[in-house]
Amino acid sequence: MKKRGVTSRDVARLAGVSQSAVSRCFSPQASVSEATRQKVLKAARELGYRPNSIARSLITRSSRTVAVVFHSLENPFYSTLLERASRFFQDQGYFLQLFAASPGDSISDVIDGLIRSQVEGVLMLAITLDAEQASMLTDLGIPTVIINRTVAYDGVSQVSCDNFHGGYWAAQHLIRCGHRRFAWLAGLEGTSTSDQRRDGFLAGLADGGAELHHREVGNYRYDDALLATRRLLSSSEPPDAIFSANDLMALAVMEAARHEFCLSIPKDLSVIGFDDVPMAAWPSHSLTSLAQPVDDMIARATELLMTQIHDAATQPQHIRLPVVPMVRSSTRPLRQM
Repeated sequence: MKKRGVTSRDVARLAGVSQSAVSRCFSPQASVSEATRQKVLKAARELGYRPNSIARSLITRSSRTVAVVFHSLENPFYSTLLERASRFFQDQGYFLQLFAASPGDSISDVIDGLIRSQVEGVLMLAITLDAEQASMLTDLGIPTVIINRTVAYDGVSQVSCDNFHGGYWAAQHLIRCGHRRFAWLAGLEGTSTSDQRRDGFLAGLADGGAELHHREVGNYRYDDALLATRRLLSSSEPPDAIFSANDLMALAVMEAARHEFCLSIPKDLSVIGFDDVPMAAWPSHSLTSLAQPVDDMIARATELLMTQIHDAATQPQHIRLPVVPMVRSSTRPLRQM
């Protein structure tokens, strides 16, 4: 429930500071000590206080600014999402403010920045939240939509794809291609996307009478995936099929296999990725992948966020969209039954 009627005077009283100190904390160019700022932001979170832009709020009560929070744009999938989202919000007359959150940083620090920036809504690109953090955003009354992640909290809107069935298809496809030694290359540990794709892959293997032989972690990064691939292919019984949690890591697998281990793809090693980024279809890669419906994901997420901004009574939605297998030449032909 959105909290109403909280003023800067209430925040000042709880934080034990002056009302002018509260105003300075929410003015980007104002000078204020870090200790005071932290006390004020803590009080604001507890009370659900959201300052209005001084200049615009007198007339429109609207900053017409939407925040986009992301960890990294190294993966082309997210730069594509950001581009599509930017065009949508610009067409709606909204400005974008970008917040880069490092995986090791507390998302609470970003939430403090969102409060100070007076944004009207937040689109989170693959940001992992726990239920407490998601609840904090809801209590502050900031409309929020998470895209390509899920959180076990009903109060925030989420748009994702069917990661489990994507992983299940990958396992079944590799089995039908005649493989016997299967490896899973995980993304960031503990993220919903990586966990759901892994669970689907393991279920698909089990239903096909197979089991996982190797597991490595690539953290959704190209360089980390290179190191992981070297470990996999240097083992005494290396895998003959690798399912990667995203395309960026799958491309690293293919590069290492071909140029460092002199393997032929798919004769010696089949590789499947996830996302279907544009590079996956390049002839030099021709990567079999699970395509996420980028246009549909962005359309659903941005329209849902705008609806929540304009109507505070809008109920949060959890939307899960299907993935589409894109079979290319990084996997063997199906075995004749």
